[in-house]
Amino acid sequence: MFDEASEILRLENLEVHFPIQGGMLDHLLGRPSGAVRAVDGLDLTIQRGEIVAVVGESGSGKTTVGRAIAKLVQPTGGTLRFEGRDMTSVSGGATLSSYRRCVQMIFQDAYQALNPRHTVFDIVAEPLRSLRLVRTSDELDTRVSQALTAAGLSPPDEFAARFPHELSGGQRQRVVIAGALAVKPGLIVADEPVSMLDVSIRAQILQVLMELREQRNMALIFITHDLPVAWLIADRIAVMYLGRLVEIGTADEITFNPQHPYTIALRDATPKIGVTGQRGELSSLQGEVPSAARLPKGCRFHPRCPLAFDRCRQEEPPAAQVGRQHTVVCWLASEANSAAAGLT
Repeated sequence: MFDEASEILRLENLEVHFPIQGGMLDHLLGRPSGAVRAVDGLDLTIQRGEIVAVVGESGSGKTTVGRAIAKLVQPTGGTLRFEGRDMTSVSGGATLSSYRRCVQMIFQDAYQALNPRHTVFDIVAEPLRSLRLVRTSDELDTRVSQALTAAGLSPPDEFAARFPHELSGGQRQRVVIAGALAVKPGLIVADEPVSMLDVSIRAQILQVLMELREQRNMALIFITHDLPVAWLIADRIAVMYLGRLVEIGTADEITFNPQHPYTIALRDATPKIGVTGQRGELSSLQGEVPSAARLPKGCRFHPRCPLAFDRCRQEEPPAAQVGRQHTVVCWLASEANSAAAGLT
């Protein structure tokens, strides 16, 4: 479906570590006593017009990845390339402004993302004004109306003069989407954009995002903890755990043929409805997520893996190709591949 020429974003060994301050002496000397390794060596590519869902539970590092891509936090290692240009160390100036025209972010809590003292018009117009993308008031009016219409707030004149408290939850989320669309970005990072909405409104917002992809050939990174929602909207799903990418593949492969024990646990933890209308049995994930400041030795995925063996406690597994577009970081998949190769 996609080729290398259409690549819009490439992350190579991306790291985002947050320092931990120790005692008074460490504070006086300005030295950290450790670091939270929120993102710890992530490789990911996004093609133009592609929707990639980044899935994982709280603490997996998925939101930090999105904030690093949007340049809201600075990577501490690795590289971030956008349309072939190295943007890793960009932190201000005209280059950052140019980058912000191309990459926008949709936040999880729409109410906190909106200024309660501004009207819908001013909220959507703010990025156009701050990035100096319009020259006249007529052009500003046109761009704001187009963004509101694209986000499903039509007719736009009915919403432009309203304040955030006068809108429903779904309408507020559409305003946030309109603000991101106003600058006509090539990539949007959507951080849990439907997790706080009712199911019916959630479907409408997902439909808006998918239609925008078709209309504008816009790439979308969709961050979520909900595997079924990821399957509905994404072309590919990337599963994160403790700062690392543990499995990536097409939406169907990850949802219906997961190979990593953690991905299988995420799938099994999803509530199910039986054929007779009875609720399916809900599986629970065992154990606790290790601290990102004190990572376990060897395979960091062992605490959640029901099939762990001694090798997991000693060394990290390599990435194993288990399908044409399906990669798993797990010793089980790696050893299965080695066994299959020995038979052929």
